[in-house]
Amino acid sequence: MGKSFLNYCIALLLVLLASCAKRGNITGGAKDTIAPVLKASFPKNFTTEFKGNTIKLTFDEFIKLKDLKKQLIISPPMKNEPLILPSTASKIITIAIKDTLQENTTYSFNFGQGITDNNEGNALNQFKYVFSTGKTIDSLAISGKVKDAYFKEVESFVSVMLYDVNANYNDSIVYKQTPRYVTNTLDSLKIFRLENLKAGKYLLVAMKDYNSNNKFDSKKDKIGFLKQFISVPNDTVFELELFKENLPFKAFKPALASGNRLLMAYEGNLKLKENRPSITLKNKGQIIPTIITQFPKKDSLQVWYRPIKADSLTIEVKQNKYKNSFTFKYRELKKDTLDIKINQQGSLNPKERFALESATPLVQFDKSKMSLVNNLSKAIPFTTDYDEFHQLLYLNFKREADEAYQFKLSPGAVTDLFDKVNDSLDFKINSNSLENYGNLIVNLQNVKRFPVLVELTNDKGETIVSNYTEKETTLDFSLIQPAKYTLRAIYDDNKNKQYDPGNFLAKQYAEEVIYFSKEVEVRANWDVVQAFDLSITYAPEPKKKTEKKKTDTNRK
Repeated sequence: MGKSFLNYCIALLLVLLASCAKRGNITGGAKDTIAPVLKASFPKNFTTEFKGNTIKLTFDEFIKLKDLKKQLIISPPMKNEPLILPSTASKIITIAIKDTLQENTTYSFNFGQGITDNNEGNALNQFKYVFSTGKTIDSLAISGKVKDAYFKEVESFVSVMLYDVNANYNDSIVYKQTPRYVTNTLDSLKIFRLENLKAGKYLLVAMKDYNSNNKFDSKKDKIGFLKQFISVPNDTVFELELFKENLPFKAFKPALASGNRLLMAYEGNLKLKENRPSITLKNKGQIIPTIITQFPKKDSLQVWYRPIKADSLTIEVKQNKYKNSFTFKYRELKKDTLDIKINQQGSLNPKERFALESATPLVQFDKSKMSLVNNLSKAIPFTTDYDEFHQLLYLNFKREADEAYQFKLSPGAVTDLFDKVNDSLDFKINSNSLENYGNLIVNLQNVKRFPVLVELTNDKGETIVSNYTEKETTLDFSLIQPAKYTLRAIYDDNKNKQYDPGNFLAKQYAEEVIYFSKEVEVRANWDVVQAFDLSITYAPEPKKKTEKKKTDTNRK
């Protein structure tokens, strides 16, 4: 029995040892969700009569600085950025001021989401360190919101600024000087609040400042402003609309692209024919005949001319008040040759025009050497027209659904500027079925004034199709590609059939734009009827769409 008892004890001991050797999982407790806490600052936060150039902030745990280039807002802005250390995890932040501070001024350092704990990344939200070089802390504030004048969503990190209106104020202040006060919407807000302000008269400006220099660059930046100066204190909730100004026309020195073509870059908007410049090419004072066309998908013009012999050329450019001339050396280069290709890809949709694109400008057309037949080889009547500026030859004819056509150009059908003619060319045209498209009828309500431009846009804000009305409130968007669209209405006050942004120096706002609150879905072979109330500028409850299934006999 003693031996049995001994064996029992040995077995029990082995079981206990085995259980002790089993691995377990260390749970570690709940996840840390608490942001760092400021324990002390030197000088103290909200100190007055600040005289030094160093600030120290001490926190209750190790923190790290995150994306301060965007997150940190210093108001008023400093010409020389302060040095903020360390760049590694630490419990202490040191701010070394590298600028001469203004007298009797309240400064604020708003870190946004730029201070986080080292382990979990919990942000100390909108932490501000404030001090004054005077005897008091300025405590006035204004607030508001920003929006985009044209697009549905405004970009993040929009700066909102106040400029002193005093004896030194002029309209060029936004281009040359930094503002008195600045804040930023950061990456998640479309509202703003400017705090620690001094009473006074100010210009209020919003800016998408791509250069991050607190100055307006009209070539890159968007701007929004109030025409009237504001006074502080003020309890108004301000609204600022951002827009990208249309640049005035400016030409740059052209370069030889080939033996018969110059390429000239430009700034400005040449969509309207009346905005296109007058260009004169000269060789020793003698005018050389030219054709001016748009370089595809680039802000550049092509200046075409017949081959010449010259040492140098002069080009004169005029547009409204703009005038400039350039002289450059000429050299022999390989010449462009005639080449014709289809401008579209795939089957034509019902409203798309068939077009041929020419590599060189066309000057003569012989319709007797052109033919159009359907799938049964039956001749189809047609006309053509030529868009010289875009080098596109359009073919106009009555198309049937689900039909194939063949457009033939016999040799000599077209002649280009350099007396080159086409070889024999065949182009196939496929017309898509009408059942693959849908119809949208938009009923405008509460229109304040005419004309109105109504656009269907995609999710990028790009215009897919538009409709212009000078008095009608029922607009028919027929035979459009099935998709989800956004409705955008523009009050076209200058009647040029396009959206026009504002201009800061002219104190001109952008044309008014209204969006429908929800996407409108257009489905194949369906009608959609949608009411669009232009008096509602914020997302309303959408009115129910009226839809009805169409049959082939309903199609026209």
